Amino acid sequence: MKQSAKNYKRIVVKIGSSLFCSQKECLDFTFLNQTINQLSDLARSGKEVLVVSSGAIALGMRILNLKSRPKGLSDLQAAASVGQNALMDAYSRIFNANKVNCGQVLLTRDDFSDRKRYLNAKNTLNKLLELGCVPVINENDAISTDEIKFGDNDQLSALVATLMDADLLIMLSDVDGLWDKDKKVIKIIAEISSSVKSLASSTDKKTSVGGMITKLEAAKISIDSGIPAVIANGRTNGLIKEIANDPASAGNWTLFLPKTGSLAAKERWIAFGTKPKGKIVVDDGAKRALKNKKSLLPVGVIDTHGNFASGEVVSIVDKDGNEFARGMASVFCRHLEEIKGKHSEKEVIHCDNLVIL
Repeated sequence: MKQSAKNYKRIVVKIGSSLFCSQKECLDFTFLNQTINQLSDLARSGKEVLVVSSGAIALGMRILNLKSRPKGLSDLQAAASVGQNALMDAYSRIFNANKVNCGQVLLTRDDFSDRKRYLNAKNTLNKLLELGCVPVINENDAISTDEIKFGDNDQLSALVATLMDADLLIMLSDVDGLWDKDKKVIKIIAEISSSVKSLASSTDKKTSVGGMITKLEAAKISIDSGIPAVIANGRTNGLIKEIANDPASAGNWTLFLPKTGSLAAKERWIAFGTKPKGKIVVDDGAKRALKNKKSLLPVGVIDTHGNFASGEVVSIVDKDGNEFARGMASVFCRHLEEIKGKHSEKEVIHCDNLVIL
């Protein structure tokens, strides 16, 4: 599967924390310069570039002389506050030297879970792109709590890609891509199967979270939304421009091919953008009906978990606890508890507000 270069106009580039700090420097300006120079070249060539940048906590740790990643939430928030300021200062100076404007956008999980805030974030980012700016996006770590955190910026980058209907997601790390068992880079992956997942490992770096596992999870969100994703080594000079021009050129990176029949914008928000507020357990008959694009009725509901309201997204699981769909509830959880298992024309989730995962 190969798409022409002209299709890759809107590109999300995620930069991992392991790339920012060298052994000698608190901030690796050699890396940052060569990276931003490439991003600026892409922006000047007419491409719309969005950057999802890690590095705030790692940079804050170096500035504050912390030897290992803090475990306490307030310590992480303090490191993020110090590091984010220094990080954006570096971005602004180097982008300005390239005669390209950039803008800072800090997001939390709530900005994706709330539909109104989700669309507002999209409008803000679209306006920045319209004005010729490069949005530099990060999780708002200085105020985020465990309940509203994304967990890692790999997931955030995939969610930004789906939010913005991007043409390509590039996740930069300090490895060339996903290795096979012989430590060779797998060039193209058509499906993220269990065998592919088994090749991944988490990170043990003191400044980072996630690792290849979270990158595969992010890639799955991206390709399920119809957006190709790439994992590549950010320290290879010139690689970003090469990938952006033709990710299918079989270079030294891993390309994940998008699925056909991608989800619509609202479906992507239901499936990936918002954190489910609860869980609905359904029987086998309801599971079959939902997969045939039918609405969920009370008779097929076995149990509920969580405290959700009408209009909020919930997870739908089968009797064995396997999540297979998400949808926007049409009833409050307390009302559903009263009518579950009963024959009623009241729809629990309308088929138009349902996504099979």
